[in-house]
Amino acid sequence: MQLSVIVFAMACVGGLAWVFVMPRLDGTAKTARRVHTISTRTNASTTAAGRERDNSRRKQKVEDTIKDIEQRSKKQRKRDLKMDIRGAGLQWTVKKFWIISVVMGLSATLASFILKGPMLVTLACLVIFTFGFPRWLLSFLARRREAAFLNEFANAVDIIVRGVKAGLPLNDCIRMVAAESAEPVKSEFRSLVETQALGVNMGDAVQRMYERMPLAEVSFFVIVITIQQKTGGNLSDTLSNLSKVLRDRKKMKAKIVAMSQEAKASAAIIGALPLVVMGLVTMTSPDYISLLWTDPMGHLMLMGSAFWMFCGVMVMRKMINFDF
Repeated sequence: MQLSVIVFAMACVGGLAWVFVMPRLDGTAKTARRVHTISTRTNASTTAAGRERDNSRRKQKVEDTIKDIEQRSKKQRKRDLKMDIRGAGLQWTVKKFWIISVVMGLSATLASFILKGPMLVTLACLVIFTFGFPRWLLSFLARRREAAFLNEFANAVDIIVRGVKAGLPLNDCIRMVAAESAEPVKSEFRSLVETQALGVNMGDAVQRMYERMPLAEVSFFVIVITIQQKTGGNLSDTLSNLSKVLRDRKKMKAKIVAMSQEAKASAAIIGALPLVVMGLVTMTSPDYISLLWTDPMGHLMLMGSAFWMFCGVMVMRKMINFDF
């Protein structure tokens, strides 16, 4: 009897506990799980928001860097004669350049005087060979040097990419390019290394490289290096993409040159045809064409023909040259 009462009392106590205590415990557990879930979501949201803020700040910093580079390029000081001489790959001073120009002008003038050319032709030789031809020669040498630079620049960027992937610092990779690349990439990167040795940071050093070699490809390199120095990032992947862009631009340029060769050949034939005809007439009928050399009206006709011939050549040159 007593055992039955004890069992019944324990059952009653257990039932009461099940009815009144367990819901509270279960609610507490559910509340704890809910609090944990909410806190986890809050932490994830906070992390995502922080990551988004970081990306936004980095993007804004990149945009500011690009704007700063563009403004510096616009404010770039006008190229003077010393920079033109350096761009042509010559080690002359400005004084030496003017001495050579004067010697060339006086030589051409003396040759025209010895050949008893007209006075206007003699004066034209003095002006052209003193002020025109030397500047054109600098421009020609600079274009040829820029073309040689572009042919080797993509390989130099690949050397930097492989060095960075191997764990070398960027400065060591640039020194490697300055030591092992072909000219004129070798001399330009050597100047970059020497500029850094004077205490100039990498961003300003590559900007000076762009001043010496004002090419779009060098501008891309300046932007990549400057952004990496200011915002960080994977330099090897960025430079690898830059190398691909440089090679694609080189292929496009070669394709444009190949497609425009026919037009260039036609322009060369049209431009040379009057001179060839004049030479043949001079050989076959010298008395007939000699009035152009002996009569003042012939001199004026020659000057007018030369002027319009020059205009036509310039128009054809503009039509067959493509910028991209």
